[in-house]
Amino acid sequence: MSLDWSGMFGLSVPPLELIIRGSAMYLFLFLLFRVVIRRRVGAVGVADILVLVIIADAAQNGMSGEYKSVTDGAILVGTIVAWDYLIDWLNYRVPALRGWLEPPPLLLIRDGRMLHRNLRQEFVTVDELKAKLRENGVADIAEVREARMETDGQVSVLKKD
Repeated sequence: MSLDWSGMFGLSVPPLELIIRGSAMYLFLFLLFRVVIRRRVGAVGVADILVLVIIADAAQNGMSGEYKSVTDGAILVGTIVAWDYLIDWLNYRVPALRGWLEPPPLLLIRDGRMLHRNLRQEFVTVDELKAKLRENGVADIAEVREARMETDGQVSVLKKD
């Protein structure tokens, strides 16, 4: 039995098709996560999880032979990494896009009062918020001047003076 080197490293799908498929999937999922599932309290960044999942799937397909070659999988992984880098670069270089590419921090508590509308917007329960306050050394909501859910899902707390 001999190895089929051209089958293993040759292309079974045109590279442009792989780039278009990878781009379309990445952008679709990016928009889905930003609009529908923006963030969860204390969660790892959504874009980070998205990239890991897509890369794992693309790499698995390239390794298992669902694509016909390793090169197909490598092109798809490269496309996904390029989109992730481009979006991070745009977020850094073009301030006007930041609000769209990365949602702004969301105010959860102002002057010791919970903003229930904002809690509902992100599906944060009162118990989850109280747990985050305790993690920040706050025993009573009345002690809080301001608490915000940051872009990465963490809760930042500013105590009253």
